[in-house]
Amino acid sequence: MSLAASPPPPTLWRSLCIQGRVIRALLLRETITRFGRRNLGVLWLLVEPMLFTLGISALWVAAGFQQHANLSIAAFALTGYSSVLMWRNTVSQCTDALHANINLLFHRNVTVLDVLLARIALEACGATGSFIVLGVIWVGLGAAPPPADALRLIGGWLMLAWFGAALALLVGAATSYSDIVSRLWKPIAYLLFPLSGAAFMVDWLAPAAQEMALLLPMVHGVEMLRAGYFGDAVQTHYDPVYLAEANLLLLFFGLVLLRNASRRLEAK
Repeated sequence: MSLAASPPPPTLWRSLCIQGRVIRALLLRETITRFGRRNLGVLWLLVEPMLFTLGISALWVAAGFQQHANLSIAAFALTGYSSVLMWRNTVSQCTDALHANINLLFHRNVTVLDVLLARIALEACGATGSFIVLGVIWVGLGAAPPPADALRLIGGWLMLAWFGAALALLVGAATSYSDIVSRLWKPIAYLLFPLSGAAFMVDWLAPAAQEMALLLPMVHGVEMLRAGYFGDAVQTHYDPVYLAEANLLLLFFGLVLLRNASRRLEAK
């Protein structure tokens, strides 16, 4: 009795297409679950971070920061707080992603990486869309100048997005080992906000404080972002190579933890 020949393994391109459809389906599911189909719906993906940035801008104007700085307070808040939303919200949304979607992992084509990538992509799109829309509005109203160096601005934003994605993979995978990780992330995120460079320029600090601030990878991303936006109007301090090395390190450990987390969840 002859045995039927087993089908050939799928090609790399076909596998990528399948995973692309899986991530798209997860994105649609996350969007509907979080924002629903009524009222503003998916527009909240842009409106919510815009409201936070507008609130910070209003507080800084009310505090009189504009009187003591030669920079547009709207552009300063946009480049600062929007950058925080990029990585902080991305990580926060991944802290419970695996536990909330564990039932989906029974589908053969759905992996823990797909679940995290869907949330990362959703947050990155929301933060990026908010940054662009609010920036266009500020420039249109004359509250902020147009970017001085668009390519450097985009480069800084992409580096921050990479940092947020790598950190989200690391923290998201770590939460599968213990719920303490997700509980610790909330106070850590609040502590990192004033240290992230969102509310200050590194050049404003004392030399010793500058060295301490530049140990944090996201500070380099914010400085690069502001170098692209304000150009020669500000003195910036950043090292894109240092930021890239930090991102690669976070990504490496995140993928290692994610591989082990996948095996643990499949064994349950």
